[in-house]
Amino acid sequence: MIEQQQIFKTIIRLLYMQEALSTLERSEKGVRVTYIGLLVNIVLTIFKFIAGILGQSTAMIADSIHSISDTASDIVVLLGFQYVKKPVDDSHNYGHGKIETLSTAIVGIMLILVALFILFSGGEKLLKSLQGEIIPKPEFIALYAAIISIIVKESMYRYTVNVGRAINSSLIIANAWHHRSDAFSSIGTMVGIGGAIFLGEKWRILDPIAAIFVSILIIKVAIEILRDSVNELIETSVDDEKKKELLDVISNVSGVEDFHKLRIRHIGHYYSMSIHILVEKSLNIVEAHQISDRVEGEIRNFLGHETIITVHIEPYQKE
Repeated sequence: MIEQQQIFKTIIRLLYMQEALSTLERSEKGVRVTYIGLLVNIVLTIFKFIAGILGQSTAMIADSIHSISDTASDIVVLLGFQYVKKPVDDSHNYGHGKIETLSTAIVGIMLILVALFILFSGGEKLLKSLQGEIIPKPEFIALYAAIISIIVKESMYRYTVNVGRAINSSLIIANAWHHRSDAFSSIGTMVGIGGAIFLGEKWRILDPIAAIFVSILIIKVAIEILRDSVNELIETSVDDEKKKELLDVISNVSGVEDFHKLRIRHIGHYYSMSIHILVEKSLNIVEAHQISDRVEGEIRNFLGHETIITVHIEPYQKE
């Protein structure tokens, strides 16, 4: 029995070491992809601003301002990960995972603000155009800049969102959408500039129309990101399908006769949960504890090794 307890303690220590390592590796991957995005955004912002000036394109200048917001978003993500990777301490018994959720919410708000800027800017240009104001004809350099921006930012979106999914980070995924929103914005800019160059003066109105359409798409995505983040911050439980799958995992553990009072919530990229399990009342405390350990192990296999688990043991009373 003593040898079994020693083996179990060794396994627990190894699991905690794995948790610490995976958290550090996860943070490093998140920081790396964000630093790459930050560098790309700085270079692209300067490039688009110069192209907008030389190409006489107010749309491209506005697009470069949009890229500044992407840089600010990267800084928010980097600050968030500085806290997320910190270990559990006396003041934060459940870790710092909520910082990631809060940072995701901030990124969502920034996306909405960017979309509103594009919406009002496009709406203003559309109104002036309808009132007879002539939109200046841009130069080819502005069109080339828009095409390059679309390719670069869509590539950054795909790279960033894949990393976000790989490390299960809502913050990185939300930041990826900042890259895509910039690509969408550049599509609107490209349509407007291309229409102005190739289709003539009357088609320059395509620029603000495309910008308004793109802004609506960005707002939709941003609201979804913000909604999910707020739900996590107010500790909304996981969806019913996830609960059902978890209960199936627990019910299949040998020795568990019944269970109740399941509570589960997100803390950033991991979970915190508690459950009451019922075991045969004839079991001694060691046997009951072994069942509890098996339940905890199966839950970790299902939800992840960083899951914070509390299992209460109660005697099972046959009806």
